[in-house]
Amino acid sequence: MPFDISLSYPQWQGSGRHTDLPRGATAAAAVCAQFAPMVRVPVADDDAADAHGVHRWDAIFTQFRNAKALLAQSNARRVLAAGGDCAVDIAVIDHLHGMHPGLQVIWMDAHLDANTPETSPSGNFHGMPVSAILGRAPAPMRELMGPPIDPARFRYVGIRVGDDGDWALQRELALRQLDPQEAIRGPVHIHFDLDVLDPREFPHVAYPEGGLGVEDAVALVARIARDADLVGFTVTEFAPLDEEAARDGSRVIQRLCDAAAGR
Repeated sequence: MPFDISLSYPQWQGSGRHTDLPRGATAAAAVCAQFAPMVRVPVADDDAADAHGVHRWDAIFTQFRNAKALLAQSNARRVLAAGGDCAVDIAVIDHLHGMHPGLQVIWMDAHLDANTPETSPSGNFHGMPVSAILGRAPAPMRELMGPPIDPARFRYVGIRVGDDGDWALQRELALRQLDPQEAIRGPVHIHFDLDVLDPREFPHVAYPEGGLGVEDAVALVARIARDADLVGFTVTEFAPLDEEAARDGSRVIQRLCDAAAGR
């Protein structure tokens, strides 16, 4: 199998939307389970307290610690993960960075996700994972993490939307978008927020603001898997309205995972 573990991480608290994300996380996990043995992060208490400038912090932090423990116990060097909201990737990327010190991160998303607790207008943690992996996580989380990702080893794909705090961190750290012709080598993790996709082709998200075509997305994932050492792939923010929508969206997730696995 191309991945050592498939991690089901159905956290919704980072987005604050508890209705459709759990349905999407279940459907995404069913796809990912075809590629590696499945391990599930338990869902924490719905009524968790706010702290550190983050809504539902207690639940998010509990799930982060549980995910870290499961990944460490697995000793996995190659991880396929199914969210949940975008913040699930903090634990995955931190684990893979420990396994692969030169890890590069490709962040495919319509949103920059680079707010900090100090700059976020909403307090929703799914808008903060990029800042977290680059060293700006809330203190209790940062203390459990290894060295931050080098901003020079981080690339965006498909970003369109950001708050003032997002753009400020992007400028401060000189975060770049991936050049279509840029060669990608070495260990790579892809974060794939499904809202990067054009909603005319993939409407099953809470924030339909992307513009990337499905064929282009699949082709890019396949190119990275072919040219580099793709050690991680996480799919997030699948929010189908009903079971029919879940089946429809799962077909796209299947194509993305096939591409990541080199099939």
